[in-house]
Amino acid sequence: LLWVHYFDPHFPYAPPEPVKTRYADKPYLGEVAAMDEQLGRLVRAFDERAPGPAAIIVVGDHGEGLGDHGESLHGALLYQSTMHVPLVLVGPGIAPGPSDEPVSARRVFHTVLDWAGVDSALSLRGAGEPVVLGEAMKPFLEYGWQPQIMGVAGTTKAIFAGRTEVYDLRADPNEGRDLGSGAVLPAGLRQALDEYPVPSPESARASENLTDEARQKLASLGYVSSTATPAVRRDAPRPVEMVHLLEPIEEASTLFVREEYAKAIPVLERILREDRFNLDAALRLATAHSMLGHDEQARTAFRRAAEISPRSPDVRVYLALHYARGKDWQQAAPMLERIVAEMPERLPAIEALAGIRERQGRPAEAVDLWLRAQALRDPAAPELVHLGDLAMAAGRTDVAIAAFERARAAQGASFRRDLELGVLYLAARRIADARDALDRVPASHPDYPMALFKRAQVGVLLNEPDRARRIQLARDHADATTRELIARERLFVGVK
Repeated sequence: LLWVHYFDPHFPYAPPEPVKTRYADKPYLGEVAAMDEQLGRLVRAFDERAPGPAAIIVVGDHGEGLGDHGESLHGALLYQSTMHVPLVLVGPGIAPGPSDEPVSARRVFHTVLDWAGVDSALSLRGAGEPVVLGEAMKPFLEYGWQPQIMGVAGTTKAIFAGRTEVYDLRADPNEGRDLGSGAVLPAGLRQALDEYPVPSPESARASENLTDEARQKLASLGYVSSTATPAVRRDAPRPVEMVHLLEPIEEASTLFVREEYAKAIPVLERILREDRFNLDAALRLATAHSMLGHDEQARTAFRRAAEISPRSPDVRVYLALHYARGKDWQQAAPMLERIVAEMPERLPAIEALAGIRERQGRPAEAVDLWLRAQALRDPAAPELVHLGDLAMAAGRTDVAIAAFERARAAQGASFRRDLELGVLYLAARRIADARDALDRVPASHPDYPMALFKRAQVGVLLNEPDRARRIQLARDHADATTRELIARERLFVGVK
């Protein structure tokens, strides 16, 4: 089984030459042409090299709006420009020729199982579907707009988003004439829409447990999710009526993730002028002011967010984070304690409380909190080094060793905690490991005299032939601290 994902055609549209010039005024189609060429190379090679019976499936995951019904990209609406995708099947049991029968791309999975001889249920080689269903929940889950579901039966398509739109795809393939909620729907289509399970924003919220690097990478690809569960209400706007805000919302989100807060603020203010119940925009605005040190503006924005959703846990979390990064950080401690107790996987709150515990001089509690945070996402190497330093100060030898070892594996030659690691290994009676770590400490290290002293101890414990020379080396390079330690070290007594 070979699975290949072509990211293009996808925004931003930048096809390679020569198709870039050929489609200078239609770069999206240029990317389609470039992908088609590469797909041809793959299929030709497959035909030449794959022995025995073969099957090929080509399917798109979504189309691109390109301005249709006001949608530039995809994911916000349910019209044919994004929902009607190519599906090509070549293989046993597939008759040549086009088919107008609507089917779901989910059945690709079942078709592969069928060809593999595992299970033929729901295979595209079998009977069609009475109703093909789809959804576009991002505007609902992130902005609190109406949830959207669609169903296609034959040539009839219905979209429900606060009210029902009905289209005859044969007579009106561009969905320009809504037949209205009074149109007669085929049997099963109305029932399928009525029974469609709409997720709650709380159960479907995007994970916020990402590293800053991961957020930056997602932003560079145009994938930026909201940070707050929206305020859901019955009179929420229909996404097609708010589509003009999608571009500023994406712009604001991208600027926010890139930490360009000053640029994000006016865009967020524009969004809130036109969508005053947009909790995500309100919280981003408050946080942007907070990150820039605009305390009064941040508090005003947080009050506005609380008015939008008085019981929102997100408002509590981000307000606590605001206090934690300012002069009133002590005020954040009880707020964060309650939040972490009620929402034990809320990563930003855990990290903020860990920082407060450090400032309060409670390193043992800070270590436990950082361990909880790092269990929720993969920490970056500097975070591991910080945890190692903190755990060492708190006397948590095992935690410090584990953190430093992971940091060293990630940083390689740039790792700068070999002295600490050697001391920790020595305390854990891992003498050979201590030797190796201390031997990596360079002479340029500011605490090199301590490294020589510890290395001399290791030499005696391992009964190394040059242990006396190592003791003398430690004496020759001693500073005020190690000179006294050497004088009192019983291990060195009698070594010649």
